[in-house]
Amino acid sequence: MIGSSPLCACPWSRPGSSSRRFRGARVQALRAVCACGSSRTRSGPCARGGVMGRHGKSQHQKRARAAAQLRAQEAYATAPHSFVFARGPAGPGVRQLSLDVRRVMEPYTASSLQVRRRNSLKDCVAVAGPLGVSHFLIFSKTEKNVTFRLIRLPGGPTLTFRVTKYSLVRDVVSSLRRHRMHEQQFSHPPLLVLNGFGPHGLHVKLTASVFQNMFPSINVHKVNLNCVKRCLLLSYDPDSQELQFRHYSLKVVPVGASRGMKKLLQEKFPNMSRLEDVSELLAMGAGLSESEAEPDGEHNVTELPQAYAGRGNMKAEQSAVRLTEIGPRMTMQLIKIQEGIGDGNVLYHSLVHKSEEELKATLATREQKLLLKAERRGKQERDIKRKKEQREAHRKRSLEGMQRGKAPQVDQGNGDSDAEDPGQPDGGAHISDEEEDEAEYFRQAVGEEPDEDMFPKVKRRRPDRSPGQPVSGDQRPGKGRGRQPKGRFRAAKGKQPKGATARHFPRGQALGRALASGRPHRKSSAAAAART
Repeated sequence: MIGSSPLCACPWSRPGSSSRRFRGARVQALRAVCACGSSRTRSGPCARGGVMGRHGKSQHQKRARAAAQLRAQEAYATAPHSFVFARGPAGPGVRQLSLDVRRVMEPYTASSLQVRRRNSLKDCVAVAGPLGVSHFLIFSKTEKNVTFRLIRLPGGPTLTFRVTKYSLVRDVVSSLRRHRMHEQQFSHPPLLVLNGFGPHGLHVKLTASVFQNMFPSINVHKVNLNCVKRCLLLSYDPDSQELQFRHYSLKVVPVGASRGMKKLLQEKFPNMSRLEDVSELLAMGAGLSESEAEPDGEHNVTELPQAYAGRGNMKAEQSAVRLTEIGPRMTMQLIKIQEGIGDGNVLYHSLVHKSEEELKATLATREQKLLLKAERRGKQERDIKRKKEQREAHRKRSLEGMQRGKAPQVDQGNGDSDAEDPGQPDGGAHISDEEEDEAEYFRQAVGEEPDEDMFPKVKRRRPDRSPGQPVSGDQRPGKGRGRQPKGRFRAAKGKQPKGATARHFPRGQALGRALASGRPHRKSSAAAAART
């Protein structure tokens, strides 16, 4: 019977313990058997340390993983990020060089960044702010030189270098007999090594500081050596004022072992058919070529403070650090240093040297330009504000006019109305009466209705025709609404008063259709009755 052994101290073996804690057929199905023979559930541990594994992770593991993820996110947010791209007609070589340098800056760089020709530097700066980008590495090419600009965001400075020589990754790798480069090396930033940046001037010190801030800082007491897979070397030569850019792959191997032992540690078993004993392989390394052993000395041998990935790299043991160049390679020369993002004062220039008076004059000219720019910007802001107020006032006037147009009009049948029109200005009735008199005089003098543009506030009248009067050709029905037949203008007949000129006016089609159908027209009948 399971759990009946008296020697087992597992709490699941006590009679009735499982029945009191777990009930139901579903819990019975989840039972398991411990190595000690006791019955337990999948969620309960065995008191005697049974061998049955636990499904999932414990609460401690989950909390530890969550804390590690939080620390990684904080470290990623505080680390400096960069954009590496080429601008202008750089050519295929310079563009590939920018991609290789982008590979060096991983993982804290935009690996899939695409900068189009129409994108300006201001567009890149506007995008870099929300993304937390702190550095721009820009490559460009002219007819004579290849230029490399290093910009610190958001306030500068801007360092401009002239690239005298460069080699791509494919060129460096093709020249090596054996190279070490894999994807895991680029999951951590490279280790920056500065050489030769001594007391050679403030410009050299500023250059070293800008390069140091491109990569996250390292605490030597807490750093994990397994995260150091690459090395970036920047070497400055004060005589030629050139800066060497080199990128290496880092490898750590144990020292003090023979070549045969190294082969065994690397799982590369040599041919031992000619050996009588395995001690010959460990002692002399017979059958191995001299090229398989790399020379190690005091320059690259050190004692490891912690265990390193690789066979034989133990803590407090002697190991050799070996570097393999993986490219790219550049030789640069500092040209100038500017404040801001490429448009500030020139702090240093290697080709142009100015005196104190020239510097003061340049500074005064620049301050005057800044004042003029601020004045133009203020004037532009005032103009924008004034135009906005004008548009708002015009909008209000338009809305008031629309409201006046929707107000009730005066009754045309009676001639006046008891209700007062609030939207009509003073003297509006007097002006309408005068225009009506002038329109009536024009009708009597010319014999035709006036044009709409002559008296816009007077309603046009339909000409009076008797029901039996013949209809002209342009008034016959069937012509279609909106169509103007030929001969639509007709000269006025009859005698005209002295000084009057005959004008042509379009005849109404509605009146013609009424006359053709034999029905009297309401407005024409009303007008004839008014005249009689």
